[in-house]
Amino acid sequence: MAFTSSGRTTGRAGGTRQKTPPPPLDQPALDALALAYVARFATSSGRLSTYLGRKLRERGWAGDSPPDVAAIVARMADRRYLDDAAYAAAKSEGLRRRGYGVRRIETALDHDGIAPALRSAVRGSETERRRAVLAFARRKRFWPYSAGPCLDPAMRAKHLAAYMRAGHGLDHVRRVMDAQGLDELEEWADEHAEDAVE
Repeated sequence: MAFTSSGRTTGRAGGTRQKTPPPPLDQPALDALALAYVARFATSSGRLSTYLGRKLRERGWAGDSPPDVAAIVARMADRRYLDDAAYAAAKSEGLRRRGYGVRRIETALDHDGIAPALRSAVRGSETERRRAVLAFARRKRFWPYSAGPCLDPAMRAKHLAAYMRAGHGLDHVRRVMDAQGLDELEEWADEHAEDAVE
């Protein structure tokens, strides 16, 4: 037996043997797919629903009645295999640590099917948003983590566009770009930290 460049196997006669397509899904198979997915990934109800819908499009449906994806997702949530609030909190925190701003986080959570109320609950404090814009500057090695401030107008415009794509507010971006140095910005980032603790 040999392999062709496409990954198909050839027998001794030189013909190709195609993989047998998986059978259409029925209710037990769809339930099993959902359970395997939530066991493998930290996910949201929206992502699970999208995954099951894709599998149904790929494999078809052999059940006696139409598939009820919403009921499967609700069952997973009832059993606490899914928790959209915890998922939203963890994902937003992870994105903030990587330097993304509120708009980018909102877009990511919306894409994952997180409800507006839950997205609103994880917008982060003013301190967290300021620290996120500094984290972005550090990751990109923008001022104040570069050798000197960016004075070239074309390069400043490029940096500004990168900050905006990352979801940061213009007021925060200008504050960082126009600062005198890192000490000033660290003080600015922590201005509201004590209020948050109280």
